[in-house]
Amino acid sequence: MKIGIVGGGGRMGQMLIRQVARTDGATLAGVTDREGAPALGQDAGLLAGLGPLGVPVTADPVALFAAADAVIDFTSPAATPLHAKLAAEHQTALIVGTTGLDEAAEEALAVAALSTPILQAPNMSLGVVLLSALVERVARSLDIDWDIEIVEMHHRHKVDAPSGTALALGQAAARGRNVDLADQSVRSRDGFTGPRTPGTIGFATLRGGDVIGDHTVTFAGQGERIELSHKAQSRDIFAAGAVRAALWCSGRSPGRYTMTDVLGLDQ
Repeated sequence: MKIGIVGGGGRMGQMLIRQVARTDGATLAGVTDREGAPALGQDAGLLAGLGPLGVPVTADPVALFAAADAVIDFTSPAATPLHAKLAAEHQTALIVGTTGLDEAAEEALAVAALSTPILQAPNMSLGVVLLSALVERVARSLDIDWDIEIVEMHHRHKVDAPSGTALALGQAAARGRNVDLADQSVRSRDGFTGPRTPGTIGFATLRGGDVIGDHTVTFAGQGERIELSHKAQSRDIFAAGAVRAALWCSGRSPGRYTMTDVLGLDQ
């Protein structure tokens, strides 16, 4: 399968290059970066610390989508509408790991999914996908006497909060309880807040150092609590999951998919 990577000059992009290069059944179709980026013109393999791959980094996403069977995007929300449009035009599967998408970007993905497979996940880690499934199952099994709190910590450079993964875990808990997360979430507490409202789903955000990503969902009952946690120790897990998702998209019908589909957790 021919896999393309946008944003190849970044840390995540380089990890994706390495992951594609070492994955059986995958070849690197091309790599792009933004106009003026230092990586432009470099061999993608050398950029990623490998030997030469004969694939130069360009600023031409049109050619990339035309050449690839699937493209992996971990860039920025501002770039998502263009990538979705190109994916639809060339019927190229699009794997989206970008978080913090606005309404316009989500709409662009929905439109593109009418023409090509769109697989979107706030976290491509297989462990996080399993954690989300466990959270939904536990939330379905417990009543609102069990309070749900989600704590996440990331490195000091992360710009969105709560993390996309924390919000996805909140959505999983809300599905388990058959409620709307928007109506039940508590994003911050400060000052005299009064007692906790039963049934709400709380979020707490920590930022510091070089933490890749820690997430814990706590179900706190009377006299006992359940804690489900995932700690990312390497960003390679996100690259591995994304490439696995790209391979899974081969031959799929147009539509919107998630990592839950890749792991067959809904079957």
